[in-house]
Amino acid sequence: MSFDYDLFVIGGGSGGVRAARVAAGDTGAKVALAEEDRYGGTCVIRGCVPKKLMVFASEYSGMVEDAQSYGWDIKPGAFNWDAFKGKLHAELDRLEGIYRNILKNNGVESFDQRAVVVDPHTVELADGTRKTAKHILVATGGWPTIPEFPGSDLAITSNEIFHLDELPKKMLIVGGGYIACEFAGIMNGLGIEVTQYYRGAQILRGFDDEARGLVSEEMCQNGIDLHLGTNVLEMSKEGDQIRVKATNGDENLFDQVMYATGRNPNSTGLGLEALGVELGRKGEIKVDQYSQTGVPSIYAIGDVTDRVNLTPVAIREGMAFVETVFKGNPTSPDHDLIPTAIFTQPEMGTVGLSEEEAAEQEPVEVYATSFKPMQQSFAGRSARVLMKLIVSKATRKVLGCHIVAPGAGEMIQLAGIAVKMGATKEDFDRTVAVHPTMSEELVTMKQPVRSA
Repeated sequence: MSFDYDLFVIGGGSGGVRAARVAAGDTGAKVALAEEDRYGGTCVIRGCVPKKLMVFASEYSGMVEDAQSYGWDIKPGAFNWDAFKGKLHAELDRLEGIYRNILKNNGVESFDQRAVVVDPHTVELADGTRKTAKHILVATGGWPTIPEFPGSDLAITSNEIFHLDELPKKMLIVGGGYIACEFAGIMNGLGIEVTQYYRGAQILRGFDDEARGLVSEEMCQNGIDLHLGTNVLEMSKEGDQIRVKATNGDENLFDQVMYATGRNPNSTGLGLEALGVELGRKGEIKVDQYSQTGVPSIYAIGDVTDRVNLTPVAIREGMAFVETVFKGNPTSPDHDLIPTAIFTQPEMGTVGLSEEEAAEQEPVEVYATSFKPMQQSFAGRSARVLMKLIVSKATRKVLGCHIVAPGAGEMIQLAGIAVKMGATKEDFDRTVAVHPTMSEELVTMKQPVRSA
């Protein structure tokens, strides 16, 4: 049987574009890709990239004060949202153009419209055109969700935060995951009065308790009004503001309310279930270790599978898919020991097991130190950082590394190599310290602070 394409990709985010490019460019496969929104997906258009640029922008507010402490005659000014936003969106347009050119230069045919699956080898585009393909790859990502309650339609999500006409003076952020906490730090740094509600007992659930505890403490020290064990009951419009009633009895007015309480896979209406593709409770596409669904010709990668929802992971899954399907080399994406950065303020980097997870598996030793870093201490700041290693008593392997500090994301990338290689505590000890740095503490901790 002949097909229009060897591969049809639905979704133009990082995972889908990588799979399409490599399949076409490396193997000569005939490939098409459909994207109904913008190329680059969540990460480039409404996630990692614009968020990190906003983190950078927000951090300058404290730099003026620090520079004065170091002898610089610098005067603080006001943040110009319009100037920043214009430059931000110009950069996103530039990056989207790069993604489009990557596809074009590798011979991938692009369709700027929605595509749905109508049978195991056929997709239908929004204009009614049907295309056949030997393999179909779904890489449609995820989308933020807002729970339904009275007035929930008044809330925005992280999608809309980059498009605000003006910055609010007073803002409520609901949620305790990394997106909520990152934007609480961003908006606080931009001079907005930020309140954060989280229904749980501590923010950043799933991360190391000691590390997330320090992040929480420092966020409060930085001026974020964090309320734990708190949720929204109802919201209503009052003039230009939003009145919010909370479960803790508080009732306040805010200029904006942003919800960051979860994301769901983008699998609705793609026609998958009718073909026998299994979806999970949240709508995630169920796949095997090779990203293959129950329908042999249909595969799925990235956030729509709800495995590990990180851009570099989606890219790895796309590469593994091409190796498996087009290069005859069955390859399962490696989801073990993935380094992660949370761009809160302070920043957090983590790889491997938390102290709690490790202690449930085997006896461990915990090496940790918390201190005021030289640069901030000299400027009169009380901010503290944390360096922490979780070590197996039996094998001496470093099972987890957790850093809360400026530049933690940069540090954890390098520490992640050692942990991935199976480095022991003694391997860390044999490494000469780089002095004076914060990260030298990772190789100078001689005595465990506790066993677990």
